[in-house]
Amino acid sequence: MDHARPHHDRSKARAVRGATRNDSSRRFNLPQTEADGDWLDDRDLIDGEPAPLRTTVTIERPKTIISRNKSPDVPFDRSINPYRGCEHGCIYCFARPTHAFHDLSPGLDFETKLFAKPDAAELLRAELAKPGYVCQPMAMGTNTDPYQPIEREWRVTRGVIEVLAECDHPLFITTKSDRVLRDLDLLEPMAKKGLAAVAVSVTSLVPKIAMTIEPRAPHPERRLTAVRRLADAGVPVYVNMAPVIPAITDSEVEAIVERAAEAGARGVSFIPVRLPYEVAPLFRAWLDEHFPDRAGKVMSIINSLRGGKDNDPNFFARMRGQGAWAELLRARFLIARRRFGIDRNGEKMQLRTDLFHPPRGAQGELF
Repeated sequence: MDHARPHHDRSKARAVRGATRNDSSRRFNLPQTEADGDWLDDRDLIDGEPAPLRTTVTIERPKTIISRNKSPDVPFDRSINPYRGCEHGCIYCFARPTHAFHDLSPGLDFETKLFAKPDAAELLRAELAKPGYVCQPMAMGTNTDPYQPIEREWRVTRGVIEVLAECDHPLFITTKSDRVLRDLDLLEPMAKKGLAAVAVSVTSLVPKIAMTIEPRAPHPERRLTAVRRLADAGVPVYVNMAPVIPAITDSEVEAIVERAAEAGARGVSFIPVRLPYEVAPLFRAWLDEHFPDRAGKVMSIINSLRGGKDNDPNFFARMRGQGAWAELLRARFLIARRRFGIDRNGEKMQLRTDLFHPPRGAQGELF
């Protein structure tokens, strides 16, 4: 692994982070680390206050880039994660615990100490060239966002898409960033062949709430604009209200479905908030800081959704929740989708796999 390279965030985004703490994980008996209080952003004033932390990016050089998955409640069996950690800082992110494997905190470290994989495109090219490779849709954005701010400079995601486009390999992207539009020149021709689709996450339309739960993600209106532009370009696009946070964002179900329909989304889905491992204490601390008036109510509903616990890891249940609140949420989505003419959520998205061919120059092309 190469030395850390600082990434100077010069954007005029909000100068806040998602997590309110930076406790080290103890799940793997890792030595306790101390937060580096000297990590300061350039003193660009944002909304009158200096950004308290600077993001650093460490180069990671894995031997393979495709991650395999056998979970029965996930509609793909392979994915690519160009980055580890995510600067968007979403407090609910279920990928936060993965930072514990690096002796880093799932809290602020997850948002500020990032890893980039600049060799991703070449690794992918090598894996797709193997004689035994069997094509199935590739997913991106299933762990951390492929269009988080550092993609602007590193362009790892774009490199991966270029290889997939070259090989006519199907791709499904999930993101909460309008930066996906920077790759529209690649996605539009792929979509015309039935090879690409995008899901955009919109969790709240209220700027104050959005900036609290997802402090460095683009404004929700920018995401909806991205949905419209993708739809206009012929790219199948969906909206995810993932997650729905009880007593904080659940009141927006109907409004988000309506706006998604207006923007041209083909479907709208949702997932109740999940709090695996270290995410639960981080989320509780965040509630105490930002929503002290309803923290107890929020956790009470989450516990009812998760069988009396903060989290239910069981397949299928983890994505749907259980109990009266979960049933009511499902009913509201169903009614809203019908009301706004977007009742195709149950329609299975199909991406073509029959067009795939190995990269140019691959050994298999000689036969």
